[in-house]
Amino acid sequence: MDKGDRQARQILALAVPAFLALVAEPLFLLADTAIVGHLGTPQLAGLGVAGAILVTAAGLFVFLAYGTTSIVARQVGAGHQRAALASGLDGVWLALLLGVPTAAGVALAAEPLCAVFGASADVLAHAVTYLRISSAGVPGMLVALAATGALRGLQDTRTPLVASIGGFGGNVVLNLWFVLGLGWGIAGSAWGTVAAQTAMAAGLVVVVVRRAVGLRAPLRPEPGRVLRAAVTGVPLLVRTVALRAILLVTTWVAAGLGDVPLAAHQVASTIWTFQAFALDALAIAAQALTGKALGAGDVAGARSATSTMVRWGGWSGLVLGLLLASLHRVLPVLFTTDPAVRDALAVALLVVGATGWLSGLVFVVDGVLIGAGDGRWLAGAMAATFALYLPLVLLVHAGTERLEPLGDPLAVGVLWVVFMAFMAIRWGFLRHRVRGDAWLVTGAGR
Repeated sequence: MDKGDRQARQILALAVPAFLALVAEPLFLLADTAIVGHLGTPQLAGLGVAGAILVTAAGLFVFLAYGTTSIVARQVGAGHQRAALASGLDGVWLALLLGVPTAAGVALAAEPLCAVFGASADVLAHAVTYLRISSAGVPGMLVALAATGALRGLQDTRTPLVASIGGFGGNVVLNLWFVLGLGWGIAGSAWGTVAAQTAMAAGLVVVVVRRAVGLRAPLRPEPGRVLRAAVTGVPLLVRTVALRAILLVTTWVAAGLGDVPLAAHQVASTIWTFQAFALDALAIAAQALTGKALGAGDVAGARSATSTMVRWGGWSGLVLGLLLASLHRVLPVLFTTDPAVRDALAVALLVVGATGWLSGLVFVVDGVLIGAGDGRWLAGAMAATFALYLPLVLLVHAGTERLEPLGDPLAVGVLWVVFMAFMAIRWGFLRHRVRGDAWLVTGAGR
């Protein structure tokens, strides 16, 4: 077996379980959206507002997964298994320290946070209810991120797959029971999500702790190490803040277009997230393999794997995008009974499908640079991307009155075309960086 075949096998061994785990999460989220969607358009729009805030609150700390993967993978590549597990547990402790106050802050500020989007009173009431309850699941979400990152860094993507299927499968069952069986409405969906997230986090932590015990790695938090883990994650936090700002301002503009466009945007965003998660399988393989290769000092291997994964990412995005586009009239039926929302959603899905190849390229290269620990550059690039995107999306907001007479489908379509301009800008920065050599820093630490 030549080097190329071995490399392809390594990529597939990491990417296939990661793909299944990543697809499982948005599929179950899509199921949750469909359950709430059949309660009514105000509930669906309320989920869109609350979901955007909740995902932002948790997503700000996605460095707990990405940063932990990079740090642990470098230690593994350098042959330091005990240090790798100690670093993984540092991430878990940091997740707890960040998760509890974040949950409390979101719950206390639920109403003013939701009001920022300017949605109708009916939508606002549902959004506040969902957000206050679901904030209790934030610590579990963050702990699951950190534990998953540790396992990926250890080159294990199968355990997170099992956890995802169990956790998100249980989430759907609980949502059906609480929402439809017990008649709790949108509050039932929130409680089901909290229970599933907490259980999934507990299961992942048990696996990481068992491995640490097996290698006699320290379990107790060491303040200095945890602080270093926090400092290491700051650049990725900045990157994520800029990314979440882009997504939030887009949702805010959608809310200004009306309840129907907001509901359509919520579903389109969920489907786009499904596409992103599916394509992110290669990005996760890129994080783990790049970190391990650079930790071992193998620059040529990191370059070769990057070329392979970028090529695979582009083709995978194209195929998935064409599939979504072909189903642009079928998928809306699964999420809402409102004909107006269905028509607007269909247009958004055409845009998402047509740009699938671009998403594939962006996610893979982003994963490569995260695996390389290139957080500072990624933070600056995302901030610059936000600065370039903001005037474009604000033009849509400024033209709300002109778009209104043209109909909701066209308004939603314009918003999504502009959103994909953000992806094009992002790709321009990433392509420039990965073609150079500055990101190729070797050793157990960057």
